Amino acid sequence: MGSTIVLGIERAEAITSRVRRLVLVPTDGAPLASFAPGSHIELHVPASGTRPVMHRAYSLVRPYVDGDSYEIAVQLEEQGTGGSRWVHELAVGQTITASFPRNDFPMKGADSRPLLIAAGIGITPILCMALGLFHEGKAFDLHYVARDASDAAFADEVGSLPNAHCWFDGGDPSKGIPLLEVIGAPQAGRHLHVCGPKGFIGATLAAGRELGWPEEQLHCELFAGSLPVGGDRSFAVELRQTGVTVGVVAGQSIMEAMEAAGIETMFDCRRGDCGICTAQIIEGQADHRDSCLSSREREAGSICICVSRSMSEKLVLDL
Repeated sequence: MGSTIVLGIERAEAITSRVRRLVLVPTDGAPLASFAPGSHIELHVPASGTRPVMHRAYSLVRPYVDGDSYEIAVQLEEQGTGGSRWVHELAVGQTITASFPRNDFPMKGADSRPLLIAAGIGITPILCMALGLFHEGKAFDLHYVARDASDAAFADEVGSLPNAHCWFDGGDPSKGIPLLEVIGAPQAGRHLHVCGPKGFIGATLAAGRELGWPEEQLHCELFAGSLPVGGDRSFAVELRQTGVTVGVVAGQSIMEAMEAAGIETMFDCRRGDCGICTAQIIEGQADHRDSCLSSREREAGSICICVSRSMSEKLVLDL
């Protein structure tokens, strides 16, 4: 078995003004590889003009049944790097190349009433978890947050599930989800899973910690970038080959600081998954937040600049 698969587009439809749903089917008639809720596939976005080939990860929306299709939903990001725009231009009958499913966000505690929380397009892996639990007859609680119903992908389907609640604040935070109330006190064996924008995930995890939830019962997935951690501070990065030093503030990645300074760098996922942005540390101590480097690579001084930070006031990189 190779590392990629060719998929045909069986359905392509807009489900909100910014979200497009694709149903992907095998082109060879063979069943598709199985996966567990929380999994994603990476689409291979072809090069276009000055844009290189890119890999973009999208969560699988529905649990694996018989291998006849995969479903994804992609939100158009106007300020993105072009991956979502390419997906929104795909049509029925075209074929695309993708990776086999990978799960970096596995569901935990399925038998202990998982707490599932999503905001925006973060509903995609969370809905897959909820549907899987529902079909198995297992209890769960699901909360879905969005500005309004018209912008909330799968809102009707979420609303039809037992113990599922949609929160539409219309842009007024005072009308939004009461996180402390919704999360509640920790329970033995119960796990919280959250997916959505960085700020929402950060607020959800902070609320869980305030309520006394153990870290091992809190789980999140980000679609891009790393999650700011309490206590993050500014630091300097010297690019030895370039002869430039840039400042990196809390909530900003090394890569983003370099881009703001007009310095181009190679990257793909921006999530710490692929390792394409790896750089070598000459001086300083890294705060690793990637999921792709081995312990040996980290000990040898490698760092993923799209997500990782510095534990020292200055980091010197061989860039």
